[in-house]
Amino acid sequence: MKRKKTPASSAPPKGLAIDSFCAWDGDTLVLNILGTPNAKQDAIGNPKGHQLCISVTEAPVRGRATDHMVRFLAEEFGVTSAEIKVVFGRYNVNKQMRIKSPKKLPAVVERQLSQTHGV
Repeated sequence: MKRKKTPASSAPPKGLAIDSFCAWDGDTLVLNILGTPNAKQDAIGNPKGHQLCISVTEAPVRGRATDHMVRFLAEEFGVTSAEIKVVFGRYNVNKQMRIKSPKKLPAVVERQLSQTHGV
């Protein structure tokens, strides 16, 4: 059976294009992430280009590392896991996540937002 080609204009968006590893989209924080699974500890690292390095201890098996990263980031940003959406990269080290109304910001994120957005 042949598949119909979908016009490019109707393709779902791949995520918000941002000039930094983080940006506000209304009250939602958008993060571009370079993930490192199988790390010794969960940690938010430094920016690398347009991505924020985040390490997690979980193995990259069937999205478990990403699920673990969501739980880790929920605690770091003071939100529930349900308030974090993985836009793309569930099974990849390159990810974009949207965090709805974060209650707190890690220092590296706060510094970047104050430099780029005058917060």
